[in-house]
Amino acid sequence: VQKAVNTAQGLFQRWTELLQDPSIATREEIDWTTNELRNNLRSIEWDLEDLDETINILSANPRKFNLDAAELGIRKAFITSTRQVVREMKDQMSNSSVQALAERKNRQVLLGESGSQSWSSGPDKYSRLDRELQLANSHFIEEQQAQQQLIVEQQDEQLELVSGSIGVLKNMSQRIGGELEEQAV
Repeated sequence: VQKAVNTAQGLFQRWTELLQDPSIATREEIDWTTNELRNNLRSIEWDLEDLDETINILSANPRKFNLDAAELGIRKAFITSTRQVVREMKDQMSNSSVQALAERKNRQVLLGESGSQSWSSGPDKYSRLDRELQLANSHFIEEQQAQQQLIVEQQDEQLELVSGSIGVLKNMSQRIGGELEEQAV
């Protein structure tokens, strides 16, 4: 779990750098880093749930596993601190100002703009058309991003449901395993 947290922190640092200066990376790298970071954080959360369940089992019979209260406390503290680190990264990723910055940077990349470059506004007779095209493109991009965000949120909700179902199945299988062990004795 610690190794996964270290990997996630490295991805988070890279993700932050990419948001600060999108000119250093391609759109694909930004998307890949974002998705990889989300997947890693989700995986760590699942691992922490497993560790939490294991600690609960160990707490029920610490002598059987040669553990004292101090060792259990250390393990519980690790889970708590790791959860906090993951929560902070997720909060930062879902922060609305960070998302707005990311969308603005993505829009600049998609429109081929740099920070100082903009559409022509000179006396050219096509400048108004250019501005209208830019505005239409911006609206289209915003709509597409909103739709994608909705899809991501729906997928997150579905993953949460699947995660809950897996947890229930895991508990049931552990209980069945425990009953089988008791019957075998």
